[in-house]
Amino acid sequence: MTEEYSEETGWIADHLAEFEDDGDLSPEEPDSGPMPVVAVVGRPNVGKSTLVNRIIGRREAVVEDVPGVTRDRVTYEGLWRGRRFTLVDTGGWDPEASGMALRIAEQAQVAVELADVILFVVDATVGVTDADEAVAGVLRRAGKPIVLAANKVDDQRMELEAASLWSLGLGEPRPVSALHGRASGDLLDLLLDAMPDAPPQRFGAERGPRRVALVGKPNVGKSSLLNKLVGEERVLVDPVAGTTRDPVDELVELGGKTWRFVDTAGIRRRERELKGADFYAGVRTKAALDRSEVAVVLIDASDVLTEQDLRIISMVIESGRAMVVAFNKWDLVDEDRRYYLEKEIDRQLVRVPWALRVNISAKTGRHVDRLVPAIERALDSWSTRVPTGRLNAFFSDILAATPPPVRSGKQPKILFATQPTTEPPKFVLFTSGFLEDTYRRFLERRLREEFGFAGSPVEVTMKIREKRGAPKRK
Repeated sequence: MTEEYSEETGWIADHLAEFEDDGDLSPEEPDSGPMPVVAVVGRPNVGKSTLVNRIIGRREAVVEDVPGVTRDRVTYEGLWRGRRFTLVDTGGWDPEASGMALRIAEQAQVAVELADVILFVVDATVGVTDADEAVAGVLRRAGKPIVLAANKVDDQRMELEAASLWSLGLGEPRPVSALHGRASGDLLDLLLDAMPDAPPQRFGAERGPRRVALVGKPNVGKSSLLNKLVGEERVLVDPVAGTTRDPVDELVELGGKTWRFVDTAGIRRRERELKGADFYAGVRTKAALDRSEVAVVLIDASDVLTEQDLRIISMVIESGRAMVVAFNKWDLVDEDRRYYLEKEIDRQLVRVPWALRVNISAKTGRHVDRLVPAIERALDSWSTRVPTGRLNAFFSDILAATPPPVRSGKQPKILFATQPTTEPPKFVLFTSGFLEDTYRRFLERRLREEFGFAGSPVEVTMKIREKRGAPKRK
């Protein structure tokens, strides 16, 4: 063994530990069966989403001081005194609503039918309104346990105002301040007492349902696709762009497996143009993408590819998630449009030739069955690990056939290669010199040709050996 070889192997060994898998995406806790469901209902702008945020302990639900911000049934997981439960935030419930407001009310009605416990939120500063009395009548007929929350009771003086809510006939009103957290613990205690027994917790190595984010610009058909997959109108669909604001989770049984699909708010042209609820909805969308494993990017096939479409794809690439590009509204695409669409794809999606493509129609259901095989293939690629021996043999063959370009009179060498992480796959090349960007892209292309990785981003980085006697890089 030569001195140079010994020095190289020692240097590689010293730096390998830096690239050990940090396990950021550890398997989810396995599903432990259905948790008790609490539906949060009330007329618009009484503070339901603020109370939801207080209960779950983070600012997750979109809140704005105008009625009608929450529009779908949005689920969150709550935890109190060691008990887990599902919290369903609903749109404002107005029995006399029409149009969009009527459909929001219908979603709230469905939430009540599916819930084990109902948390009815009333604004104590306003008192009982005709809408509150109408909702109370519906809730009494539902025959479910009801906890009446008198919200916006910020001090002891307001507790006297809350007493007027006895007239609703739903039992004792429980004063609470969602904004300040006053008496929220007492309210949670009451909810727990009203819940059915929680299922026994199971533990094991099996991961939970794979998480799929539906992303795209407004009105591209994300909610229509989720409804088609679920088989019911789970999410509001409206020609008006921006109907969805909160990420909406739904467990869907497809291809013999359970998947967790997340319908997200449409991402608009420029973040600086966003304000109010739209701004926070964009933040929630990015957070939902970070929690997912694969993103299905919906693109309107009947329209030209836009800057928004490309920016959303870039966002998915930066998140490191697996990706399937679904060209929706394929039923509206004629032969001429297909020709120009292929030209647009070749020209504008040059950064993601590896993304899997599916042509679908969420409205008619055409080829929606092809979505799951594409998602499964992308996830398999995302989780692929190449054995170190095979990886280094592969690079040896590449270097012999196509060595790196000479730089400053010297030809860099790849001393060793390893794949420290999956999800997404990342490769580290220990080199004797700098490898040009074009050569690294060439290596990535050959990696994909040899090992697949369809539907998954791949990252190739390098660790350059310091010159003998040079100070080590920090």
